[in-house]
Amino acid sequence: MTQSERMGSGKRIGISIEIPEPMGSELQNARRSFGDPMADAIPPHITVIGPTDIDPDELDEIGEHIQYACAQVEPFTVHLRGSATFRPVSPVVFIQVVDGIAQCEQLESLMRAGPLAHETRFNYHPHVTIAHEIDDEALDAAFNRMAFYEASFEVRHIHLYEHGADNVWRPIVSYPLGGGESLTMSAAE
Repeated sequence: MTQSERMGSGKRIGISIEIPEPMGSELQNARRSFGDPMADAIPPHITVIGPTDIDPDELDEIGEHIQYACAQVEPFTVHLRGSATFRPVSPVVFIQVVDGIAQCEQLESLMRAGPLAHETRFNYHPHVTIAHEIDDEALDAAFNRMAFYEASFEVRHIHLYEHGADNVWRPIVSYPLGGGESLTMSAAE
């Protein structure tokens, strides 16, 4: 998820795969160590739908759409391995998704329809950002230090995040893959 100026009185949401513990803390600590100022505002994740401004009245319809899309995809394994970059197009270093790409792409395609249909600036590429919009030396350090990072985890839920007035992204609803009931997250979670 990226940051931009919020328009009007709407909500800004994003849909992502949460990176579970202990990998989530490892990646967040790494991002913090590279000097990325957004390390504490953006939890480690794989974006499915990036920041999207919506009218709060659309949230129920969007929730139903997300639940339908998630029901079409069974739980799957994500395998993360090694660093890569979008430079020179974008000042980003990320951890690569090497297994689970097809399922991430399927989720993105299913969700970027109906109430979430929109044109994208770049083709969808599932990844976990570990450094964004920091100086070249820090981006190089992130790329080199994370070159041999490797982790795997099961994806059983997709999370709807809301961008708070404090610029922090927080999960507000968890949607199970393969069907089942969604779970509203408490403010403490």
